[in-house]
Amino acid sequence: MRMKPLPATRSAVALAAAGALLTACGGADAGNVSAPTGKGPLSGICPATVVIQTDWYATPERAAAYQLVGPDGKVDTRKGAYAGPLGDTGVNVEVRLGGPFLGGQPIPAQMYQDKSITLGFVPTDDAVRSAEKFPVKAVFSSLDINPQIIMFDPATYPDVRTWKDVPATKAKVVYSEGKAYMDFLIAKGLVTKEQADASFDGTPSRFVADKGKSMQQGYISNEPYRWQNDVQGWKKPVKSLLIHEAGYEIYQHGWSVRAGELEKNRACLAKLVPMLQKAQVDYVQNPGPINQALVRIAETIPDGPPITLPGNTDSVRVMKEQKIVGNGPNATLGDFDLKRTARAIAAVTPIFTARGDTIPAGLKPEDIVTNEFIDTSIGLKG
Repeated sequence: MRMKPLPATRSAVALAAAGALLTACGGADAGNVSAPTGKGPLSGICPATVVIQTDWYATPERAAAYQLVGPDGKVDTRKGAYAGPLGDTGVNVEVRLGGPFLGGQPIPAQMYQDKSITLGFVPTDDAVRSAEKFPVKAVFSSLDINPQIIMFDPATYPDVRTWKDVPATKAKVVYSEGKAYMDFLIAKGLVTKEQADASFDGTPSRFVADKGKSMQQGYISNEPYRWQNDVQGWKKPVKSLLIHEAGYEIYQHGWSVRAGELEKNRACLAKLVPMLQKAQVDYVQNPGPINQALVRIAETIPDGPPITLPGNTDSVRVMKEQKIVGNGPNATLGDFDLKRTARAIAAVTPIFTARGDTIPAGLKPEDIVTNEFIDTSIGLKG
């Protein structure tokens, strides 16, 4: 389930209320996080606490950030964060949850508002949209393929095998308002304007109520398993189409810095980025400890999507099988294909321009991504 972010004012009220309740019940345990040792390979060149701003709750798609902390990190219910030492590097890591904790604010804007953020999860389309006012540059991509999908009931739509089959179904395609990929799908003739339905409320309720007559957004590494195993009133297989396969080739999790600060952070990033790569490799090779930590975080921080250990285990299987986490066209995990990035820029620029956003003229892949700090020897084996 992908919950709909609350408006900023409602989010603030809800979080304040949740914080008050949790304080009364014992509150956060992040106060027990040990101070950075100041002795290690990152000490003195990276911030004492490396702050990573994610885009959602703690899920397997975002697990590389939590892998940096390890399974014994402390959960801060007030901030919506998971923190602890980054191994023996001499610095700490604080992973911040997104979604309602951002009050609906795009991550690039949040990064400029809160300069304590070291790295933010920014998809390629948001990097393009924010390039004029809040420029960021991605230094690592934990996911090679965007896991976003449109899913459907194969019993209702047995003839749907590719995106070209969707218009003939005349099915409503339910998604969250503002998603740029829907504009792309409509422009390519893969979804009709009449089909596009921006009323997704973040729950399975409509899909279940109309018995699979509609199609619905999701993540291939999450919803199909849950719909088949956990969603009351459904509990049968669904099929899906990856947004990526329609030609919308964004990198969904580009770990980004404020573009103007890359130079001063160069020494830190040179040592830190290979650690990010290794964290993703370590997670998919041995996901058990962090999968359990993700369940603990979900149990401690309320109101997020359902997180279960079997679901997390299946998520890793799917991400490996579908190459969501992978090396791309080479033997390296986490780098950017500049030609693919150029195609993504070309795809989304007219969408945002039509919405009234100002996109810098001649925006190039090198303006929003860099492979400078990637260790080309780090990748998934086999």
